[in-house]
Amino acid sequence: MNTTTAGIAFVASLVLALAVVHVPLGDYMYRVYSGDRHSRAERLIYRAIGAKPEVEMTWGVYARSVLAFSAVGVLFLYFLQLLQRGLPLHLTDPGTEMTPALAWNTAVSFVTNTNWQAYSGESTQGHLVQMAGLAVQNFVSAAVGISVAVALVRGFARRHTGELGNFWVDLVRGTIRILLPLAFVFAIVLVAGGVVQNFHLHDQVASTLNGARQTIPGGPVASQEVIKELGTNGGGFYNANSAHPFENPTAWTNWIEIFLLLLISFSLPRTFGRMVGSTKQGYAIVAVMGTIALVSVSLTNLFQLQHHGTVPTAIGASMEGVETRFGVANSATFAASTTLTSTGAVDSFHDSYTSLGGMMTMVDMQLGEVAPGGTGSGLYGMLILAVITVFVAGLMVGRTPEYLGKKITPREIKLAASYFLISPLIVLVGTALAMALPGQRASILNSGPHGLSEVLYAFTSAANNNGSAFAGLSVNTEWYNTALGLAMLFGRFLPIVFVLALAGSLARQGATPASIGTLPTHRPQFVGMVVGVTVILVALTFLPALALGPLAEGIH
Repeated sequence: MNTTTAGIAFVASLVLALAVVHVPLGDYMYRVYSGDRHSRAERLIYRAIGAKPEVEMTWGVYARSVLAFSAVGVLFLYFLQLLQRGLPLHLTDPGTEMTPALAWNTAVSFVTNTNWQAYSGESTQGHLVQMAGLAVQNFVSAAVGISVAVALVRGFARRHTGELGNFWVDLVRGTIRILLPLAFVFAIVLVAGGVVQNFHLHDQVASTLNGARQTIPGGPVASQEVIKELGTNGGGFYNANSAHPFENPTAWTNWIEIFLLLLISFSLPRTFGRMVGSTKQGYAIVAVMGTIALVSVSLTNLFQLQHHGTVPTAIGASMEGVETRFGVANSATFAASTTLTSTGAVDSFHDSYTSLGGMMTMVDMQLGEVAPGGTGSGLYGMLILAVITVFVAGLMVGRTPEYLGKKITPREIKLAASYFLISPLIVLVGTALAMALPGQRASILNSGPHGLSEVLYAFTSAANNNGSAFAGLSVNTEWYNTALGLAMLFGRFLPIVFVLALAGSLARQGATPASIGTLPTHRPQFVGMVVGVTVILVALTFLPALALGPLAEGIH
């Protein structure tokens, strides 16, 4: 079987597996967020945090709860990192000093579901920080994203009310009933595949073939690896991330990890369809996601397998930065999947990709990571694009746009447009500042278009809460730690506020009966329109920057 055929079979098996779990997992999540019974463990948690599960929240209260919970998470993780030298299971000889700027950047990164890392995991963070700090945020930041998505869906489903549910109930249920059980099962699968799970620090010493002594770092890797993929988080226990053999030992564990990072996000449209009372609407949304994802995966594989780009005449050029145990095609599929979601995990190094292959990883994030996007964030991002699409369609036919029985008035479209504009504004302003300041340009490894691509990728990754890095850019400086931390913070929570405000506005409306002029939003025509609007909006926003970076490099 040649490389191309094997790559097609790899992708086809992923599509089949995701199709099989789409309905049962989507229906299960619908029951989780629609039920009114609380388990004994959940009630104990509500009592401990002082939450009242029977009291529903308006969008403002829901938003303040999200922000308050996340602020506490940032503070806790910040101080945990700075104080780790006096805590159990710390590293006796850390390789990277944990400065206040780096601790701030890392705390914001994990709380915002970005998991950007400006340090080497195995030589900087002790096991207690990895488990009680980083892994915990991997769970709850993913649960926050799902909660916000569910709140937006309730806004579409409910009539004449300002209530969107209870954030604390949604957070606890998402963590206990969805993320924890799946993580437990698949952590065992990863351990069976060779991912390490122990409490060794740097005390394992092995002899190499030539007699040298090598220190092998261990740690609770499998338990963190599974939630980093399942929750579309992305931070690596090791500096080499999912390219490290202790995190991702074999080709089949590579398949499992890609499956995990797509699993929940591709199933949530089914939950959406059940909650709004029309599974056809859910199928339309997942069709948009699937169309964009398949195009992206196909183009990324094409650009990597054809060897065009930075070294077009070298045989096997696309193998640079790629693990031989995975190969080019499977690595390209991982790269597309991790940037189409907000995962940020990597099993190969995107800085070594061909010019156009590297461009595709940037474009995936610039699309808003909606195909299928992060856990929860992908669904609410896609619904925002659906709202913009029906508004554009309404302008074309001269009618007030409607979506799921709700009118899209000037208030709704202003909120949707504000949501969409936040990320490009952060990315382009941040990149411009970094390129304009001489001190920050010194952090760039490569000159010319590739150097611009490194900076553009960094801010794209931070603002879209992805977390993967293009490499080649030294970001562990006070300026980059601060600037990228702010990009992650604003890129996560400003959109969430606009999403919840939109949900509250929709929930207060009544039902608008469909008429002969209502645009059907469950047919292939609408699927094509949403795909087109998504691509056009991103092209209008980012094409000039891409033309100066990866496109210029590819044409050169």
